Amino acid sequence: MQCELCGKDTELFTAIVEGIQLRVCAGCGRFGKVLRRAPPPAALAKPAPVRTEPVKVERIVDDYGQRIRTAREKQGLTQEAFAKRTMVKESLVHKMETGTFEPDIDLARKLERLLHIRLVEVREENETAAANKEDRSAGLTIGDILKLKS
Repeated sequence: MQCELCGKDTELFTAIVEGIQLRVCAGCGRFGKVLRRAPPPAALAKPAPVRTEPVKVERIVDDYGQRIRTAREKQGLTQEAFAKRTMVKESLVHKMETGTFEPDIDLARKLERLLHIRLVEVREENETAAANKEDRSAGLTIGDILKLKS
């Protein structure tokens, strides 16, 4: 197992360093108070299994800007009048229509109700993306963060 301070692969000890309980090597143990030997990896709790069933995710459609503009023009509204009706800035309406600003789900739902269009779609995705995020940060130690900052 790796020391949570320096990343060294060696025997670990549980220690209190700056008020935080960490698993550290003997060298890094001097920075705090060593409490006991850290349990071996087999004794640690196993992570929960990753779900493989698809998860429903709400996403904004790719052509949201064109849909908003077409529906607004169909109702005979200017960007200014539409902005007042939706209680957003006119510049935000312009940015949404040109595709430079993607509305969040709540704003998209509001626009759907006012314009009678579909901007939010529900897609089924596997949780592999979430699992990949966890894998990328698993090997990061406090020492790595200090090296990145300097």
